[in-house]
Amino acid sequence: MAINIMDLKSSVILFNPKSAKWKHRIPMSILQVGASVYGKYGVAFVDGNKEVDPWETISTLLKSGDFKYFGVTVMPGPQLRQAIPISKKVKEAFPNVKVIWGGYFATNQHPVALQSKYVDVVVSGPGDQSFPLLLDALEKGESIDKIKNLIFLKDDKIFKTPKEELLDQDSLPQLPYEYFNTFYPIKGYLQKTFLGDKTMAYHSSLGCPFTCSFCAVVPIYNARWKGKSAENIYKDVKWLKDNYGVDSIEFHDNNFFTSRKRVVEFSKLVLNDNIKWWGEGRIDTIDKYSDEDLKLMKDAGCEMIFFGAETGSDEVLKQMDKGGTQTAAQIRSFAVRLGRIGIIPEYSFVLGMPGESEDEVMAQIDSDIEFIKEIKKLNPQTEIIIYLYSPVPTEGSELYEQITKAGFEFPTHLEDWLNPVWENFDLRKNPLTPWLTPKMIDKIQNFETVLNGYHPTASDFRIQGIKKSLLVNLSSWRYKTGFYKFPYEIKAMHKIWKYRQPEIEGFYGE
Repeated sequence: MAINIMDLKSSVILFNPKSAKWKHRIPMSILQVGASVYGKYGVAFVDGNKEVDPWETISTLLKSGDFKYFGVTVMPGPQLRQAIPISKKVKEAFPNVKVIWGGYFATNQHPVALQSKYVDVVVSGPGDQSFPLLLDALEKGESIDKIKNLIFLKDDKIFKTPKEELLDQDSLPQLPYEYFNTFYPIKGYLQKTFLGDKTMAYHSSLGCPFTCSFCAVVPIYNARWKGKSAENIYKDVKWLKDNYGVDSIEFHDNNFFTSRKRVVEFSKLVLNDNIKWWGEGRIDTIDKYSDEDLKLMKDAGCEMIFFGAETGSDEVLKQMDKGGTQTAAQIRSFAVRLGRIGIIPEYSFVLGMPGESEDEVMAQIDSDIEFIKEIKKLNPQTEIIIYLYSPVPTEGSELYEQITKAGFEFPTHLEDWLNPVWENFDLRKNPLTPWLTPKMIDKIQNFETVLNGYHPTASDFRIQGIKKSLLVNLSSWRYKTGFYKFPYEIKAMHKIWKYRQPEIEGFYGE
């Protein structure tokens, strides 16, 4: 039975700003934080993806006088378009309401968030324990200095509390799916994708044990990882299937496959449930799995795995501080290996890393383009995702020193992030980096267009049959000759058919 918000002394609004035009995933971040205070504080969920005017909903709740806290999950990119102006409106119209931000953007860009004066506190990392402790302290008028995972202004200076150890994920309260369902029907988040007819997003772990210097997760988790047990993942998945008809899962963990034992146990549990699934992992981690492990995963519904291949250069992999043992040779052999098993490898590449000269940067771009084409020859089923390098390096790393010396700077005022060029930057489609020339960017983007024409993504199941044949035939000569300039005919077909790039909007869904 849902708890009546008005029966509790103080209440909090948890807001998920709009993140996409369509295929809206259930907002796991505010569900997770909501679980930490549900039953103790009143909780109202507001999903910007589902609201025509989220400010109208939020302001109506605040006018009731029952809400003292406004929590916002903030990822870089599209979410900023609602997170920034609505947080500002909340503080202007209801100055006594505490505005609390969490998420990757809030942590990595906390100085500009806090200096805006309309964000009071940033929760840096998991809020399962720090968020309820924060509300308890604010309710009692006590200091928040001793609560871990917080960043705030103290005497007009940035004050960071210590990082909390990652909690045992099995000890955390269950997500309040049924309560959330009273705000937004969960069935509205289930869509037909290439995985199944009712695909659900799910998080089974936090963090990642690696320290890639280009990754936004690193400053939050500092090479730490904690996951739910296979048994509890399966219980949740089975419950979602039994109650909402879920037949496929997207595991949006930063690294679902960290623990081989957990993955194998989960695969055995879900083996006969006819549930398809997708997750993110590392090549050098999963390459240690046996063929029997991989075959079990395939039989248990694993259709595709996302990997950060990054580059075909061992030297650049070191520059990225990729960690582990990944090499270009392993990237090649692993694509072949997964091809034999029948699991689709989804390889992402980051093109346009900084170099000593323009010639060096261009040479590396050319090399990676040829490497990508080689991977497609070795395993044509390999999905290829291309990103332009966008700096999110860890302070103190060698890569951080490289980009700052090259003259790269983030915006110094929060509202500057609303400029569309920064949204494209966060989607890794407009790098704004001083070492990448227009010629380089054009080459990368034109090759991506030709690649997506000659090898359309399997995750957009609309591009099949005659559509796929037309695209492939039209792109063939460009792909084979290496003439990528001005691919307007391919862009036109992509636009007409609304071709969906999974790196921007996820899998196509209906």
